[in-house]
Amino acid sequence: MTALLILGGLALLAIGGELLVRGAVGLAAILRISPLLAGLTIVGFGTSTPELATSIQAAFAGSPGIAVGNVIGSNIANILFILGVSAVFLPLAVRPDAFARDAIALAGSTALCVGAVMLGAIGALAGIVLLASLVAYVIWAYRSEKDSGGAEEERHIAEVEDTAPKTHSTPILLGMVVAGLAAAIFGAGLLVDGAVILARSAGMSESVIGLTIVAVGTSLPELIACLVAVNRGHSEVALGNIVGSNIYNVLGILGLTAIIHPLAIPAEIAQVDIWVMAGTTALLLVMLRTGWKITRMEGGVLVALYVAYTAFLLMR
Repeated sequence: MTALLILGGLALLAIGGELLVRGAVGLAAILRISPLLAGLTIVGFGTSTPELATSIQAAFAGSPGIAVGNVIGSNIANILFILGVSAVFLPLAVRPDAFARDAIALAGSTALCVGAVMLGAIGALAGIVLLASLVAYVIWAYRSEKDSGGAEEERHIAEVEDTAPKTHSTPILLGMVVAGLAAAIFGAGLLVDGAVILARSAGMSESVIGLTIVAVGTSLPELIACLVAVNRGHSEVALGNIVGSNIYNVLGILGLTAIIHPLAIPAEIAQVDIWVMAGTTALLLVMLRTGWKITRMEGGVLVALYVAYTAFLLMR
């Protein structure tokens, strides 16, 4: 029964996130919202919907280890596992001018997340600061790309092209959005229930479950988006999807969850896992700065590091 809850929750989260993104992108086209703005907001928020639904439900269920571990673990999995797997299939090259601003935003959002975790608890005030930082980032990104029309704008437009639905029927697109939201919310409930039962029956901390099974499960939309981008030869889209998702996770998901329900930070996450997240973020920035490319070998190293980190968590 526990396995069915977890697998059912993961499946609904993956399906819900995909339906929500594609339906919202289709509606944005009908409403004549620019591909640039849609890429910055709809695609970014949409692929992070599973993390949001799961963290909020875990917070209300009194499981901060799952709520916080989900965000921290997702960011680690995004870089080490998803980018690693993507690079093994297709080396991820990026133009420096297409990554400059988002690299600064990624480093800054990671630093804010570390500071919030070090407080020991993330309350409404810290949540407002995180969420306000996300709003500032979106405004900054939109204005800078609208004025300059550079490589970053091309990347966000390509993101929309990769997620655009085949239908142009407004009722169908609305149905996709509603069904996606419902699937994400219901799936998150199943996943949290299953994760709590698994942690208690296996004698494991909820933080470990949140950092592993829950984190990887809620990152499925990012994995799907990256594999689609890689299959189409859009390596910059795959990389940008992960960078944007990590920014949204720590500023938007953690921030909004804390505003709705204050989050106590488990000691093990504050002592170890937040620094693993900071370290993997720094590693990504260094890899890109030294050649502006993640090679197949480097992708294999990232995957191996994720396997080692997961083994460490299970032993812990």
